[in-house]
Amino acid sequence: MAEPVHTTATTEHPQEGGFPPLDTSTFPTQIFWLVVTFAFLFTVVWRVAGPRINGVITSRRSAINSAIAEASKARAEAEAAQAGYETSLANARSRANALAEETRQSLNGEIAKAKADADAEAAKAMAAADARINATRESAKATVGTAARDAAIAIVERLTGDKVSSDEAAKAVGN
Repeated sequence: MAEPVHTTATTEHPQEGGFPPLDTSTFPTQIFWLVVTFAFLFTVVWRVAGPRINGVITSRRSAINSAIAEASKARAEAEAAQAGYETSLANARSRANALAEETRQSLNGEIAKAKADADAEAAKAMAAADARINATRESAKATVGTAARDAAIAIVERLTGDKVSSDEAAKAVGN
């Protein structure tokens, strides 16, 4: 078996003077290199990255503007198509309503004609029926008058035994 390793912390300071970037004796060289590095990075950004970023932003802006212009054009076309559709729909509805009204008028005319024809037919049938009724009534009156005369002759003959003439019986009955 291996023996455990024990370490102890020492309180020794390996460096005197503290944290190196905060050492005041190195400030002039740090400032020099800061200025050199900043100048180099500024030049790279100004000459290389700046124009590239500007080019990307410009191309992106022009792409967005062209997309907005195309969208506006498509929107205008869609609105024009919608207006045309609504106009066509309104025209179709008005034509349909006019056709329906025309059909309704035509059907009403045909119904009125059929009703008038039926009424005329019914009036003819009523006139014919009235004529038959009147003829039957006149025939019945004649028959009733003849029957009453014959009955009167028969009654007088039975009751009195006298024979009465038809003219006398007709006068007595009221024919």
